Amino acid sequence: MTDHPPSLGPIHDSERPTLKTIAVETGLAIATVSRALKNAPDIGEETKKRVRETAARLGYRPNRAGVRLRTGKTNVIALVLAAERDVMNNTSQLIYSIAKTLRGTAYHLVVMPYFADQDPMDPIRYLVETESADGIILNQTQPEDSRVRYLAEHHFPFATHGRTRLGYDDQSFDYDNEAYARLCIRELQARGRRRVLLLVPPMDQMYSQHIVDGAVSEAQFLGLSVEVMDEVSSDSPADAIEAAMQRRFSREPRPDAVLSASTTGAMAATTGAESQGLVLGKDFDLVAKEAIPFLHRFRKAMIVVHEDVNRAGDSLARAVVAAIEGRTLEEGLRLEVPAHVEPGPV
Repeated sequence: MTDHPPSLGPIHDSERPTLKTIAVETGLAIATVSRALKNAPDIGEETKKRVRETAARLGYRPNRAGVRLRTGKTNVIALVLAAERDVMNNTSQLIYSIAKTLRGTAYHLVVMPYFADQDPMDPIRYLVETESADGIILNQTQPEDSRVRYLAEHHFPFATHGRTRLGYDDQSFDYDNEAYARLCIRELQARGRRRVLLLVPPMDQMYSQHIVDGAVSEAQFLGLSVEVMDEVSSDSPADAIEAAMQRRFSREPRPDAVLSASTTGAMAATTGAESQGLVLGKDFDLVAKEAIPFLHRFRKAMIVVHEDVNRAGDSLARAVVAAIEGRTLEEGLRLEVPAHVEPGPV
């Protein structure tokens, strides 16, 4: 006969540590403990630290159902993202930076992916109609984004990684992709390049239009020609980009430069051109942006521009919390302007 350890039975709410338990342990008022756990600005950092450490030691967890009954809030922020296979995208950095900013607040981050064959509105409607979150962060914005319009019409707190033409830029953070494109074109012109091939996201995305607008305008000013790669986008699978680039570089007149909107696109474009016997930095140049230092490890001759996705995540987290709490952030529109390129050997 096998001996079994005695069952401890279910843990009842009365046995779980509460705000009162933490208050007794710390000698603080229950209201002070509550506000410290919510990261209230009027509570000192030392007090917050003491309360958090005590809560962690006691194993305190707020009763989410109780919080929702009392306040009508879930304390959940949903990050809605397109599901991507690209291992070199910025998603992990964005998730990390948002979660880091929310750490120590009353809010928790959940990630809700949707797939290419799915209506992007599906997760938005679900979250709003079921009241499963207090606020939403979304990306890959379009000029007339139906998701943003829907959230605004339903007065649901949100923040966007990217701008639209709907007039909600104070609730967005964006990388200045038009300035990025202009910077890249100037660098390529300084290296003597004349025919630039653009590898950009699908043209229904706002930041793709910004890149094309900036590149075309700057190229016209400097006397360069610009061609937009229409067979694939920077969001396409790497093998598709590589094959398309191989075909394009086999035709005359061949581009002598590539401007890529993604890290994976830059790598695939390079190998596609190299398959035609071309040498990066000699026969053609390539410029791309990245969030994680990597491209110079792949090819030293690449021209690289940094994008601070950590800053984006921090700003988006603060923006959506402010929207939930009915506050306006003083800085308004948050726009990261690229400062310089990190060139390979000239």
